[in-house]
Amino acid sequence: MSQKGDILQYNRLQELYQDLGMPIGQDAEFTIHSLLDIHDTASYKSPVFRANYYSFVFIKQGEGNYTTDHQTFEYVDRTVYFTNPGHLKAFEFYHLEDAYLVTLSEEFLKNNVHQDIFEEFPFLLAETIPPQTFDESGFAEIELLYQQILKEDQGQSGHKYRIIGSLFVVILLKLKEQFWSDYHPLKEGDRSSLIVKNFKRLLEQHYRELAEGQIQTQFKAKDYAEVLHLNPSYFSTVIKSKTGSSVSQWISDKTLNQAKALLLHSSASIKEIGFQLGFSETAHFSNFFKKHTGITPTAFRVKNNA
Repeated sequence: MSQKGDILQYNRLQELYQDLGMPIGQDAEFTIHSLLDIHDTASYKSPVFRANYYSFVFIKQGEGNYTTDHQTFEYVDRTVYFTNPGHLKAFEFYHLEDAYLVTLSEEFLKNNVHQDIFEEFPFLLAETIPPQTFDESGFAEIELLYQQILKEDQGQSGHKYRIIGSLFVVILLKLKEQFWSDYHPLKEGDRSSLIVKNFKRLLEQHYRELAEGQIQTQFKAKDYAEVLHLNPSYFSTVIKSKTGSSVSQWISDKTLNQAKALLLHSSASIKEIGFQLGFSETAHFSNFFKKHTGITPTAFRVKNNA
């Protein structure tokens, strides 16, 4: 947890709840919890905070609202809503009888759900998404899936997260089919929101082209500003003010997530992966990776493929 001005910023769900005096488990990349197990109360209002993870909330029975930046949305029974990283958030439930919260990092989504997650599910790039309400049969299908995810998370399978990822793909496909099949996130929002969404899309596209060998040079902040036809200083200010993270932090996080995905899912050598990600020397890639993870790329690959 860190503090930017008066806003608390959390990289992991457990940081938020520990700060609220409600400690939960320590899983870094994926969590699933009953909201009543966490809060032990039928009504609650959170402080304003900024989270660097995806949150999916499945409300079977309950009423409340959530705020993303300056927009507040109400929800009722059989509602599903999600929020993405980087935005100011708050939530409130007036009464709650049955609801579950799933949080996932981008690393988890790419490694266990879908390597091209934002191409397959572009609504995940949205600035703000209204809650979506299902009929009884539709919600029952979703509930069956997240309850199976909960069961897998509590189990001891060595393939637990791959199984959870596969189940979550089905949830995303059902959400896409039901509500967002024609959704185009780059068409919504004010100018600052559009800059953020265009940057996210460009960042994803650039790293996909790096991984596929179409280009060899890693972009810096000024390069993204140039492609977006923006003054670099203005571009950097908008990204920092809207997301809470600098452009360089977004680039660093994306590089690290892409590196982990390639180390886990490709047979390319460390040298080849470093080159794919725009590092001219293997040593530079290894130093970058160790700085952010505490271990070398080789050790990471061995540890996670054991």
